[in-house]
Amino acid sequence: ILLGLSAHPRLEKTFFVLILLMYLVILLGNGVLILVTVLDSRLHTPMYFFLGNLSFLDICYTTSSVPLVLDGFLTPRKTISFSACAIQMFLSFAMGATECVLLGMMAFDRYVAICNPLRYPVVMSKAAYVPMAVSSWAAGSAASMIQTSLAMKLPFCGNNVINHFTCEILAVLKLACADISINVISMGVANVIFLGVPVLFISVSYIFILSTILKIPSAEGRRKAFSTCSAHLTVVVIFYGTILFMYAKPKSKDPLGADKQDVSDKLISLFYGLLTPMLNPIIYSLRNKDVQTAVRYLVSR
Repeated sequence: ILLGLSAHPRLEKTFFVLILLMYLVILLGNGVLILVTVLDSRLHTPMYFFLGNLSFLDICYTTSSVPLVLDGFLTPRKTISFSACAIQMFLSFAMGATECVLLGMMAFDRYVAICNPLRYPVVMSKAAYVPMAVSSWAAGSAASMIQTSLAMKLPFCGNNVINHFTCEILAVLKLACADISINVISMGVANVIFLGVPVLFISVSYIFILSTILKIPSAEGRRKAFSTCSAHLTVVVIFYGTILFMYAKPKSKDPLGADKQDVSDKLISLFYGLLTPMLNPIIYSLRNKDVQTAVRYLVSR
């Protein structure tokens, strides 16, 4: 049973409309980005190939959970089968882990483009960037398979009420009536690999990128160089900033405050899963003339 907002029925209809609108924006925005990166030959470059992968990933990530959440807002008894719960858990974890790795790959692409522009066509050839994207998906899927299989092997007892909108892995682990120390350790290792390492890699990449940009003599040159990576940097800050906000904020010790915080935690987690996928196509198209031109060309056709 998925608890969701069962204790707050008045909020369910409001959030149903809001989340449905956000989901439609995600499908439209990311769908258009995928179309233009595939159909416009001028966008057949490593940067836009990664961007197309990111858009497809965002659609998959939201589709793995949002329809279930929307159905839960309308259905009085919010139940989900054990197998469906496992599939949903696998998909959401896999997409999240893949996005972490993919953002790191995109940072490397920007590093090579700005710091070693003459070698860019050689280093970021099709033989390099396609395996890089494939390895991102493979790594995320493998990590998710491990975490999901470890969670599903646990014995569950009681009423099996998941205090969340979806089968979020941490919420599911709370239902286990056995020692979950192995799960906690494996989750910790996964967090280091898929959160810590990419953040470190992206940070180091941007230190070199900013150092190179500051050495460019003309202001126009610096502006053009920074504009090529500003969209990616914005997405990284939003993606990791939201994660940090979710897990670093203090917990309430007051029972009534804890209940309110419990609802806010679930809502923040839900909107975190929607915010970044919704903003990605907006961020990448607002200041990107290539994407704007490709969209206009697609519409005119």
